[in-house]
Amino acid sequence: MAITTFADKTVVVTGAASGIGRATAMAFAREGAHIVAADLHTDALEPVRQEVEALGVRCMSYAVDVADEAAMKTFAAAVQSRFGAPHVLINNAGIGYLGLFLRSDLEHWQRILDVNVMGVVHGCYFFLPMMIAAGGPRHLLNVSSSAGNFPSPSMGAYAASKGAVSIWTEGLKMELADSNVHVTTVCPGVINTPIVRNWAGVAPSVSDETLAKMRDYYQREGCAPEVVARAMVKAVRKNGDIVLSGPKVGLAYHVRRVSVKLIRAIMIDFSRKAGYL
Repeated sequence: MAITTFADKTVVVTGAASGIGRATAMAFAREGAHIVAADLHTDALEPVRQEVEALGVRCMSYAVDVADEAAMKTFAAAVQSRFGAPHVLINNAGIGYLGLFLRSDLEHWQRILDVNVMGVVHGCYFFLPMMIAAGGPRHLLNVSSSAGNFPSPSMGAYAASKGAVSIWTEGLKMELADSNVHVTTVCPGVINTPIVRNWAGVAPSVSDETLAKMRDYYQREGCAPEVVARAMVKAVRKNGDIVLSGPKVGLAYHVRRVSVKLIRAIMIDFSRKAGYL
């Protein structure tokens, strides 16, 4: 069964201080859900908490590094103690890195994998047992990326991490097929969010001109994070399997199934327009 109403339901969102995470927290709060907003950036969480509570629902803000196993275990226990098992868990926290592979260092790889992959793993590992044990319809959304379906040049580590999230989530769907937890993979495309404006890392070889070109492209062509948030609310209501949100994301997803060479040419052209190449 799907969760069709969110009144008095609990929704956990990681990476909730900005971008898609913040928009998603607000979208579910407007539907009457109580929100657990988690993020590494504590200062940015307070405005989110205030905005959520202004809608007449409860909000628990929690500072946590999703890459830290022990911290995530403590976080899950704190949520269970205050709200019980969440009805919806959204593993959204993520970071990016821009730079051609051979012109970048190797240090950024570990941090990206720790946050983007292990952050999702930790969320699932510590929340799913209580969600299953609580019974009733529950929903898990793992936020991957369209880059996880087919990469962009200069975003290798990010694409690899998101590809891992997508593939692992597919396996998890099969493991949970007979449980009360429905699983959705979320694959946003070009979204105008702070992950684009404030990269966790940029290779020294990437010029200020390239960054400015890329930011301008995302501002002109990208859709608002609220578009993704609304798609996630709909996915929970409909027990959706995959969310393809953003300009031409669905088209690219299906073109890849027809011709890898064609989607590769499209992505090279896109990357040049966006400033990656």
